[in-house]
Amino acid sequence: MRAIIIGAGITGPVTAMALQKAGVDAEIHEAYGRTADGVGAYLTLAPNGLAALRVLDIDHRDLGGFDTPALELRGSNGRLLAHLGMGRDGDAGTVSQTVRRSDLYVRLRDEAVRRGIPIHYGRRLVDAATVGGADAAAAGAGGVVASFADGTTVEGDLLIGADGLHSRTRAILDPACPPPRYTGLLNTGGYASGVSVDGPVGVFTMIFGRRAFFAYVNRGPGDVWWFANVPRARAATDAELAAWTPDRWRAELVRLFADDAGPALRILAATPEIIAPWNTLDLPSVPVWHRGPIGLVGDAAHGISPTSGQGASLAIEDGVLLARFLRDHRDPASAFAAFEAARRTRVERLIAQAKRTSNQKIPNPLTRVLRDRVILPLVSRAAARTTNDWVTDYRIDWDAPVDRLPA
Repeated sequence: MRAIIIGAGITGPVTAMALQKAGVDAEIHEAYGRTADGVGAYLTLAPNGLAALRVLDIDHRDLGGFDTPALELRGSNGRLLAHLGMGRDGDAGTVSQTVRRSDLYVRLRDEAVRRGIPIHYGRRLVDAATVGGADAAAAGAGGVVASFADGTTVEGDLLIGADGLHSRTRAILDPACPPPRYTGLLNTGGYASGVSVDGPVGVFTMIFGRRAFFAYVNRGPGDVWWFANVPRARAATDAELAAWTPDRWRAELVRLFADDAGPALRILAATPEIIAPWNTLDLPSVPVWHRGPIGLVGDAAHGISPTSGQGASLAIEDGVLLARFLRDHRDPASAFAAFEAARRTRVERLIAQAKRTSNQKIPNPLTRVLRDRVILPLVSRAAARTTNDWVTDYRIDWDAPVDRLPA
């Protein structure tokens, strides 16, 4: 089989390498005419994502990140609300890793190229049509032709949309698919230098402030990574986002955190460049994941709020698991159907959980009391009592019989 992969972010290269392991040739087509080196903030790879990368013989120590084993939740007055682990893989001896998004992207892209996987830039998908039409697609026969804005076309046996939250592939499969949902928060963040904070290296401190949510982690001496979630009733338009000049946005963040305990103001002052704000979006449920030889993976199928700490890990799981099904089914339509059956419940449950977490970051006097005095203490006590976690303990056994893969 020959696969056409749309999107060269994190999901595309992982999927291509997994397909190669499964004996399926793949080429990646990226809409942008350049690479994304240095673009974006940072993310966390949980043990389930790291385990999926190990299936592809990719070691977490090669990703440029650092250990982030735990987090503390605090109120605006500094009071400790909960201490939670961020996942641990006892067999592999690994914990969650926090890494710059661009570093992860570059390492995965370069590894895919090193393994002989072609990546074509400036290829913006316009349309995808099945060879032989709808009847052939329904029967699992034929292939697919992808048409790009530069006038080129490519033919393959299947097409995989790894093209993110605003997926063109998803729109082709289902023009009526609901658009991404705004979760009520603006995101921002940055990297502070020359500032010291309390607490051990690698432990996130997350503060439910009076007006907004602030989180930071000590990367090392004088090196602090941070992010903030700013409540906003409706999604900001492009014009409204553009109006937040760097100076204006910095002043707004200082105002938001001025009355909270903790080092937020010192961290902001030590940050040379604060990342411009963006709307936090998710996709609660995508009705159509696949049709015939065309299917979706990663954020294109199940965009999740970064509050989850699982976006990249779920996408990596997707790539490995889809390749596993393609190896054993061979027929793309059957493999896509089996993949959806194995994934939909898990990812939609996680999206719903992440939305509930996002809601807790939106200040409200009544919900603040419920969160601080009831919900978070219960969560903390429950976490201390168990060694199992349905999110981070998820594992894909590459050699398991196809009917025994995890759901």
